[in-house]
Amino acid sequence: MEITYQSTRGGGQPVRASEAILKGLAEDGGLFVPNAIPKLDCSLTELSKMSYQEVAYSVMKQFLTDFSEEELKNCIEKAYDDKFDTEEIAPLVEKDGRFYLELFHGATIAFKDMALSILPHLLTTSAKKNHISNEIVILTATSGDTGKAALAGFADVEGTSIIVFYPKNGVSKIQERQMVTQKGKNTKVIGITGNFDDAQSGVKAMFGNKELEKRMNEKGYQFSSANSINIGRLVPQVVYYVYAYTRLLGTGKIADGELLNFVVPTGNFGNILAAYYAKNMGLPVGKLICASNENKVLFDFFETGVYDKNREFILTTSPSMDILISSNLERLIYRIAGEDAGKTKELMEALSSKGKYTITDEMKKRMTDFAGGYAEQEKCALEIRRVYEKTGYVMDTHTAVASAVYRDYKEATGDDTKTVIVSTASPYKFATSVMTAIDEGFSKMEDFELIDELSSTSGTRIPNAIEEIRTAPVLHDTVCETGDMQKEVEKALGL
Repeated sequence: MEITYQSTRGGGQPVRASEAILKGLAEDGGLFVPNAIPKLDCSLTELSKMSYQEVAYSVMKQFLTDFSEEELKNCIEKAYDDKFDTEEIAPLVEKDGRFYLELFHGATIAFKDMALSILPHLLTTSAKKNHISNEIVILTATSGDTGKAALAGFADVEGTSIIVFYPKNGVSKIQERQMVTQKGKNTKVIGITGNFDDAQSGVKAMFGNKELEKRMNEKGYQFSSANSINIGRLVPQVVYYVYAYTRLLGTGKIADGELLNFVVPTGNFGNILAAYYAKNMGLPVGKLICASNENKVLFDFFETGVYDKNREFILTTSPSMDILISSNLERLIYRIAGEDAGKTKELMEALSSKGKYTITDEMKKRMTDFAGGYAEQEKCALEIRRVYEKTGYVMDTHTAVASAVYRDYKEATGDDTKTVIVSTASPYKFATSVMTAIDEGFSKMEDFELIDELSSTSGTRIPNAIEEIRTAPVLHDTVCETGDMQKEVEKALGL
């Protein structure tokens, strides 16, 4: 069956997967969604005997139906290679009565590597398939991790350039240093004086600017996105839920068909949406537990059916989740609205004009796959310390949000379903917050002193991603006001 993609808001004609990947965002501002969620076409037992790369092909071929076997396998082979520091790509660690799915073993030590390692290859293959001669300009906003992973993925990739906006004071020092030291003649990193939502709104506005599109086309450029609004980012994320389930099946930790819960630390909603898609493909998933930090707009939404971004934006120790506009939620809204594009458009317009919307009771009834929870910074710090003291395992601040939320969920519900906590970043990326959670005495130490201490404490090797930025020169130092983002893009492209 050929899968096509249409906008959540109903505009335009259905497009093939390669076209949706190239466009990134639909012309009417909506997100591309598949016309059907395909089913897994081989058994879980068969999948349990496959490598990560083989599972990736088995899942992704179902969504990317206009890619040939050779094209897709070539993209997968180039993406999931020795840039990952473990053979499994996404190892599962059993600690404290739950499984931690470690998605941070790629080049930039965050889960974004899982999808952003393959996106450049999907994008350049899509460009060839569609006879695109323009240079593809990747324009993206980041809350800390997407930016570096995208920069690493697209650096010096022929036929592309990449411009990343990030909140100047809204990411960790290590996250910022990873970005501003990025090499590559086609890379540009720009800090803004606002927050992530400001950066994301500015990027979306440029995608929707027809005058800018025309001027770019005249100069031989066109935009695409590396954010999880691009289905080329979303589809590879479905893979690791299937992989995690089948690893546990293969080692006898679960039985074939046994339900498995997933707890996902959530900001932009892409990662947990991928788990929802995996469930709809036929993966035996129980609850999808959406874990938020103090910016708990998603928790409130699951509790009340009201999405309201009109609240204080809080900077936390889990900055990749410091988000009040969860873009990928639009894809879930479309689904629970019965794939009613008109209703989805109405709600998204309300979010744009009033900053809030309320779903119907019928839509709320269709969200039973999800449970919401949130954990404040103090609770996360205590969770890091608790798990370390009990097991010796050290987790980052985002994983700690999920771990703490899971403890609350289990206590409140008594749900004993085996559970995977999605570990989205290496503790080395947030060494200051992690080490001071373990012992407040570390608070006086400098970043790289703490990294050395973390290595000693955790018994793990310092990742190359950290070692290479210790002495790397700053190559990107531009900072602009939110209102000047387009001017910076025009300057970078010589428009």
